[in-house]
Amino acid sequence: MGQLNLRVYGILINEQNQLLVTDELIRGMRITKFPGGGLEFGEGTRNCLAREFMEEMNLKVEVLEHLYTTDFFQESAFRPGDQIISIYYKVRALEPIKVRISTTPFDFDADQMKLYEERRETESFRFIDWAELSDECLTLPIDKLVVRQIIDHSR
Repeated sequence: MGQLNLRVYGILINEQNQLLVTDELIRGMRITKFPGGGLEFGEGTRNCLAREFMEEMNLKVEVLEHLYTTDFFQESAFRPGDQIISIYYKVRALEPIKVRISTTPFDFDADQMKLYEERRETESFRFIDWAELSDECLTLPIDKLVVRQIIDHSR
């Protein structure tokens, strides 16, 4: 029997009305998704998300309102047989972003590519202008649904 994999993601929209995404290269797969990651045993979902932003971006965030939790079956793209449950929160940066922000998808610098060679995964961050935002901007099925909800809710 498969395992449950709990994931927690943050929706960060900056002052220029742009949505933060991460472009990841994982074992040869290119994935554009929301920042966040896996819930660790003994951790709450909000604490998980704050930890993930600190680990991935060295960024302190305030975790705001809950936006969505997966309400349908979604099999893991990386572990067939496992079920993914994703939880999404709106977040606000509590300080300026210090990591490099790319302007094009999958724009990895030399250090990021070295990390990929070592771990078979790397990531870069970028903002998507609100006017250009659609579900086609993201890769994962649950993220696509959340983007559609965010767009629909803003109308």
